Amino acid sequence: MSEVALETPPSFFSLLTDRAPISVILLLLVFLIFARTGESFHGQLTKIGESLWEDYFSLREDSPTPTCNKNPDIGLRLNTLEVESNASSDDFDIFEESFDRDATRQSLEKQKSECIASYAKAEYLQSKVTPGVRVYRYIEHQFATASLFATAQQQFFLVILLFVAGSIATQKQHHIAFRPISSTLDHRVSTVLQLLANASLAVSAWSYRATTFSSTIEVSNPEIINGLAIGSTVLVLASLYQLVRHPKGLEQRGTIGRALLSVPLYTFVMLIFAFITYGVKQHVPGLAIYFSSFFENAGTYLDVGLYLWSGMLLKQTQLGERVFSVFTPWKLPPELLAFVAVVVMAVPTAYTGASSIIILAMGTVVYRELRKVGTRRQLALATTAMSGSSGIVLRPCLLVVIISILNKEVVTDDLFFWGVRVFMLTVGVFFFYALLTKQEPLRVAKVSDALSPSLANLRSLLPYIAVFSIMMGLYAVSLDAYMDQFSAPIMLPVLIVAVIAYERWMSKAKPIYHDPERMDTVKGALNKSMVDASIHIGALLMLMSTFMIIQGMGGKMVSATFLADFDTTYATMGALVLLFVLIGMFVESMAAVAIVSLMIAPIAYQQGINPIHFWMTCLVALEMGYLSPPVALSHIFTRQVVGETECLLAAQEGHNFYYRNEKYLLPLLVMGTTLVIVAFGPLLYGIGG
Repeated sequence: MSEVALETPPSFFSLLTDRAPISVILLLLVFLIFARTGESFHGQLTKIGESLWEDYFSLREDSPTPTCNKNPDIGLRLNTLEVESNASSDDFDIFEESFDRDATRQSLEKQKSECIASYAKAEYLQSKVTPGVRVYRYIEHQFATASLFATAQQQFFLVILLFVAGSIATQKQHHIAFRPISSTLDHRVSTVLQLLANASLAVSAWSYRATTFSSTIEVSNPEIINGLAIGSTVLVLASLYQLVRHPKGLEQRGTIGRALLSVPLYTFVMLIFAFITYGVKQHVPGLAIYFSSFFENAGTYLDVGLYLWSGMLLKQTQLGERVFSVFTPWKLPPELLAFVAVVVMAVPTAYTGASSIIILAMGTVVYRELRKVGTRRQLALATTAMSGSSGIVLRPCLLVVIISILNKEVVTDDLFFWGVRVFMLTVGVFFFYALLTKQEPLRVAKVSDALSPSLANLRSLLPYIAVFSIMMGLYAVSLDAYMDQFSAPIMLPVLIVAVIAYERWMSKAKPIYHDPERMDTVKGALNKSMVDASIHIGALLMLMSTFMIIQGMGGKMVSATFLADFDTTYATMGALVLLFVLIGMFVESMAAVAIVSLMIAPIAYQQGINPIHFWMTCLVALEMGYLSPPVALSHIFTRQVVGETECLLAAQEGHNFYYRNEKYLLPLLVMGTTLVIVAFGPLLYGIGG
């Protein structure tokens, strides 16, 4: 997160922590896309095979040669069976039946016919297996094998992704914290506490491994246990390396309070849980056992990695700037442009899975475009922090999919149906407060002056729409695959790479804004996006995995049994709202959803809260929590992409309390008002309980 370049001389260790880990992550993500796409491709291959070769479904496997005798001596067999039948009868038989020679002959004749037919079928199928069939079915089997392997090894892949990317974030000093490292004291305090946290996990992991492998019970997932022990040790080594190195460019002065703010959030959480398991429970393997619950939903967190890569790829395109350029000729007041930004950014938020991802990917563009028209810094920061909040209820958001997986009482179609309405309400409330807090009259450019350049800028978006349409058409025709909540993680990286290729190879339009972070070549853009994605994947997954320890503990740290004491639905909903916001203040979104599903949702349902109403309220409240101090994750991500300097300048602006703290107050007003309406509005009409 630091804006200060931490220069170090080239070393073997730095080479290992730069190129090799990033290459591993790239290969892993590409393999996941290939393997998951292979599921659809495999289905299409079988259909094509059937159209090319009759009985291809039978030709997909080698037809074994029958072992039956197709020329038996039926007379001899009849005599043998008759002798055996007579020998088996005795004087104690209650029902004596004589050997039916004619019926037995018919049965033997039928068996002979079936045997001859089986030989004929085997010979027919074997004759149809040409070299072309062998090559084709080999290719088909490889796709099937890759898909099955990817599905079976998801947990192990997540272990690799977590610790490799986590070591990169550690080496780059880019973990998620309240403030970046700016002084030598910050560096020492942050690194020492990271070392203690990582060492706590490593000691627990090796103890867990020793206990597990010394047991007489067969270990079902040894690769996960070994990976956890080795991966946590790698984090320890990365922290040790950071401790002994001496970064240049840091301030010599610092305070302990400021230094503590530079400690990654996952470090504090890990140390708290280490104290609980080591000191209170006195169970050394406990920390690793609870931590390993993170791998139970491996597919979901692998999707997070793919979404983050999509976000970093999107950052290498001009798409965000060109969308905003449509509105630039109208010379919208800052408040109206902020409203437009919240609405526009809802779509990529829905497709990249979480508000944190879109802030990391597009936050710089949003902030820059707002500042270009003179938007005050506090409002620009507030809008950037909120840019991903409204879109989490829209299709095909990953968070909603997780809710439907963990809760059988709701389905994604119903959640997305009401999510659209909650989205409309949120942006409407934002528009209201934006107008209420405006500092200048709302004036826009004349239609005669703005319409023509706006349409011209809109035309510049047509090639992008064409690229997306062509790629999605290819998916539909060749793979029978369409963009939804399940296919989005694997389709988005491919679609955005196509956009990057179009911009670098075919587009003649000049960039609207020169971004030093944007590379000029396809190779450079892919390399840069992969480096950025590796860092952000490591930082975000380490935070997510640490928070998932709460779920591993069975959610015992969050108790909602008190909800049963409330006599009215209004009181129950009020308590739920407060509980959701508190969870959102301190817990990352996916861990929060897991905790709510496990510990709160069942009790709320018993109290008569409608499940759809429950989860719409929960999502809005969690987003409000992410925008609320003392943690305010959305603001932390905003500070990370905007930079410490802009945030410090914003703190010096404003002529009264509201405008000096607008970056916090505006999001809280918007989400707070929306939350009250979503939580209690349906109850007034008797449809929420």
